[in-house]
Amino acid sequence: MLRRPKLLIAPGAVVLVLGFAVPALIMIFSPPGSGPAEVLDRLWQMLGDPYDLAIIGRTLVYGLTVTVLCIVLGFPIAFLLARSTSRFAGVWLALAIFPLLLSNVVRTFGWLVILGSNGAVGQLIVALGLSDRGPQLLYTPLAVILGMLQLFLPLAIITIYSAIAQVDRNLDDAARGLGATRTRTLWTVVAPLSLPGIVVAATLVFAGAATAYTTPYLLGGTGQRVLSTQLFTYSSVTVDWQAASATALIMTVLVFLVSGLSTVLGSRKGRVE
Repeated sequence: MLRRPKLLIAPGAVVLVLGFAVPALIMIFSPPGSGPAEVLDRLWQMLGDPYDLAIIGRTLVYGLTVTVLCIVLGFPIAFLLARSTSRFAGVWLALAIFPLLLSNVVRTFGWLVILGSNGAVGQLIVALGLSDRGPQLLYTPLAVILGMLQLFLPLAIITIYSAIAQVDRNLDDAARGLGATRTRTLWTVVAPLSLPGIVVAATLVFAGAATAYTTPYLLGGTGQRVLSTQLFTYSSVTVDWQAASATALIMTVLVFLVSGLSTVLGSRKGRVE
């Protein structure tokens, strides 16, 4: 019998530190030909530049919007899947999370076909006589948000599903036996008790949406730049390592801020009113 179970995490911790943390810190604070002072100086310049501030704000807005939509849409679906007594419940769950098995690039290219001027949406608008030609929905905020919503909604569903599945079904029956409607039971019993899972889902979705590259690049183009596409430009096009490190630092801070907030919320036990 292992006397010190905590030693089991040592190999994984070493891999994370040496393979992720150390290279990330070096790249952020000591990029090629620069040092921490140059990176911080470039960071303050970016925080005072309206163009860079607009990119930071756009990234934050996209991330928060996608997170809210994923939670609002994912929670009811996860609840129905977790409480389903159908023999096909496993099939419905598999279908809900099936998109996670597909490449992000493949799913994003699907939106190119749908939202293009000659795509399915444009052809439908023309067929209904609403316009002589299909509108260009690509390279707009709507296209980026729709693409990332499809990308991260299955992740939110499976995360919230795991939390709701741990809530005793008998509590639902007890609440309804005391006169609560199904809707009130959902929001006053199930939702508070599954709050930690909801917070984890929100954290994962925001972290993914705030750092996503493929979807904003393909659906947003140059007119909807976010921090991830700007980071690619600095590191591979203009080869401005100071700006690239400063951008990476901003992305890291945003993600850690949301993670810290989720830790605070998740540490609070859900209460049933």
